[in-house]
Amino acid sequence: MRIAVPNKGRLHDPAEDLLERAGLHIVDGADRQLYADTVDPEVTVLYARAADIPEYVSDGAADIGITGLDQVRESEVGNLEELLDLEFGSCRLVLAAPEEGDIETVYDLDGGTVATEFPNIARNYFADLDVDVDIAEVSGATELTPHVDIADGIIDITSTGTTLRMNRLGIIDEVLSSSVRLFAREDVADDEKVQQVQMALHSVLSAEGKRYLMMNVPESALSEVKDVLPGMGGPTVMDIAGSDDVAVHAVVDDSRVFEVINDLKNVGASDVLVTEIERLVE
Repeated sequence: MRIAVPNKGRLHDPAEDLLERAGLHIVDGADRQLYADTVDPEVTVLYARAADIPEYVSDGAADIGITGLDQVRESEVGNLEELLDLEFGSCRLVLAAPEEGDIETVYDLDGGTVATEFPNIARNYFADLDVDVDIAEVSGATELTPHVDIADGIIDITSTGTTLRMNRLGIIDEVLSSSVRLFAREDVADDEKVQQVQMALHSVLSAEGKRYLMMNVPESALSEVKDVLPGMGGPTVMDIAGSDDVAVHAVVDDSRVFEVINDLKNVGASDVLVTEIERLVE
């Protein structure tokens, strides 16, 4: 099975890091290499441009892919199934126009021209709103086009809006909210190996922002400790050989660790140990 992964850019390192944390360690993944093996002999990584990955998966060059939702929508490939939001690479595709201009709503662009690197998404967006515009496809520096009379507005990617503000462009509407997704070709989405990869990646995401707490608790205080712990389905309680105490283990949100430890100490818990969680299979 082949996993298509961005070969460079801002999505490359987070995608590889997620695979590593999921246990799919990449072997000999040198720069400029098209393929790389993983520790699983049945799984190979295919490096490709983020924009090409939907087509690679659709055509069978890869079975599953990791790339932005914006790239999937722009490709208009129809045989892909989204498996998982990988929760990185978040951005917005927005409609913007000069701040000092007359365009205040999308309907003010009717009969005008919009420049973008995402012509398919743009056409679908305006068609849904029944707004007639000409689409000028550009390959970069989209934010400059309204200032050189190429376009009346733009549809472009933004994360913070800083570049738009620097170029005196105001956001009129959000066209698409995007992040990096795991997707598969429909005919293999239910295959066992695909499901294994999906579960492994999901287990890493589930563990983020959580900590594992272990502590000793007198049996007489067990009820109070259970009330304190916001565990996932309740804490695990185990006997300790040669002791009247019991060992209590629980998963707690990282944001609550400080508060919970103080509450645990106040109701009698001792020897509290906090550790990170690499993966959490639910």
